[in-house]
Amino acid sequence: MTAITHAVVPLAATSAPEIPLTRLLRVEWRKSIDTRAARWLLVSTAVLSIVAVAVPLVRATDLAQILPGYAATVSYAVTLLVPVISILTLTSEWSQRTVLTTFTQEPRRSRVLAAKLGAGSGLATIGGAVGFLVAAGGLQLSDALGRDVSWEISTKQLVGYALFVLLSSLMGMAFGAAIHNTAGAIVLYFALPTLMMIVGVAIRSLRDWVDTTTTFIWLLRGEWSGHWAQIATSIAIWVALPLAAGLIRTTRREVR
Repeated sequence: MTAITHAVVPLAATSAPEIPLTRLLRVEWRKSIDTRAARWLLVSTAVLSIVAVAVPLVRATDLAQILPGYAATVSYAVTLLVPVISILTLTSEWSQRTVLTTFTQEPRRSRVLAAKLGAGSGLATIGGAVGFLVAAGGLQLSDALGRDVSWEISTKQLVGYALFVLLSSLMGMAFGAAIHNTAGAIVLYFALPTLMMIVGVAIRSLRDWVDTTTTFIWLLRGEWSGHWAQIATSIAIWVALPLAAGLIRTTRREVR
């Protein structure tokens, strides 16, 4: 009688190979822009940036024709809609119930969250760069019209512009990661700064620590000296803490 033997295969040999983080980044990047909503938001951001740069062009007698001023004006348009796309990157899968597929392919949810944050940050970086080019183009047009313009911009102002755009998107992503609901995250992203501004009017000593419309503007203008503590506090409250809460909730939430 012939005995049937079974080869014992080690568990490590049968486990699926680890998905590279770069591949996860590519997938999440494609997800973030490969939707009709995201495309319309990107188009709207471009249109708003052009409209924004027209403001200092039209009001040349009232607004200084300088590159930092043009960049600041355009940054408001960029940070109006680009963070919304970043929010969608973090929340859309929960509302569309596709997270089960995502977490089945990559069970380590923290890596998926990191890839989503990377995709959103990359989108914010590109949006900020395009916005800066639009601002430079607007100033070039002003120069062509014979106006007295200044192209000087300090390193602090340039870095502050980049941080303003990036932190605005990270704030939106933090809310998205913590709430897992698109509408709720978008409402909080726009409502909380307004609420903090109202509170700041009533309690001035609190405004400089929790009102991002104050602390982020310091960053944008390169006015960092004497404000580091307030800026760091507002970033911790509105970016770091929601992101930490989002990481905990994402890794522990039951997927149905």
